[in-house]
Amino acid sequence: MRRLRLERQTRRSGVRRGRRPSRALASVATATVVALAASGCVTVHGETAVVPGATPEEASAALAGFVTAFNRADKANDPALDAGQVTGALGAINQAGLKSKSVTRPEGNPDHEPLELRDPRFLVPRKAGWPRWFVADTDSNRDDGTEQADNRWLVAFVKNGPEQPWKAAHLVILGRDEMPEFAEEEGDEVAVAADSDAVAVAPGTLSGRYAAYLKDGGTSPFAAGAHTTEWRERRARTASRPGLATQWIDRAADSGDFAPLALATEDGGALVFFASRHFERQTTAKGYRPKVGPELKALMKGEVVNTVTKEWVSSQVVLVKPAGTAKDAVVFAGRLQGVVAVEGS
Repeated sequence: MRRLRLERQTRRSGVRRGRRPSRALASVATATVVALAASGCVTVHGETAVVPGATPEEASAALAGFVTAFNRADKANDPALDAGQVTGALGAINQAGLKSKSVTRPEGNPDHEPLELRDPRFLVPRKAGWPRWFVADTDSNRDDGTEQADNRWLVAFVKNGPEQPWKAAHLVILGRDEMPEFAEEEGDEVAVAADSDAVAVAPGTLSGRYAAYLKDGGTSPFAAGAHTTEWRERRARTASRPGLATQWIDRAADSGDFAPLALATEDGGALVFFASRHFERQTTAKGYRPKVGPELKALMKGEVVNTVTKEWVSSQVVLVKPAGTAKDAVVFAGRLQGVVAVEGS
């Protein structure tokens, strides 16, 4: 799919650049957490009309419902209280974290403080059939009074059918200057298909290529930074220590609600959410055991003899440059990860 001919949105006095008044609802008190379906158009059950994935009212209700459930779950340390509101990478991270806390702090969270996501803008691509999705671009009260007060918290929602609920699948935090301008078609944001050749790297291949890069390094489309070159360097430094060896296995997570979501940007590139899985195995010398804190023990299966394996899920957002870009084609803008399972042996 080559670049579409896109309309630039009208700039209006008093409206933040890139926001349409119809989507910038005045205020929605919400809260957020700690950290999909393919972007391409599909036809399901004869539904062929290409329409916006959600109305402003639906998007606002989904965001408010998600946060209300999250606040209840965070206050009680009870994963069941928001299990129906989360999915994908965010769901895996959220549910594992709450499961751990339900064991270590079963009386609830004494440090709970309700959070808010204010000033929402809803980025809603048009598509046919199901699943449908949108992104809520919001301002959090979590960083009020700090140098990060202008950061934007992006929550991606997915819905798999007309009778299914909206669920939050990704959460990432971007600096205001990292937010791109989004392309539009007929007044709505534009989805980039998983197999699109309009961008330098097809969104559907990002998870697999990221896992391969972390394993082998070498030539890759990823720009140097904290989540690429520096992460590989940290692993190399800690792989072998006296009495302790650490191994990593990286795997793609790109199907179902873990599939990538991509929005076209005005420069011909895309902003892409994608997920990945990472396994960290620590093995000690005979007579020693790896240290496992109470938070990890709460998730652990098996018994630690001399090995512990942690499974991490990672949710990331990247900026992919237009097709034809040869170097630094994929730039990481944010990443959220969490341990979702632990096994001792």
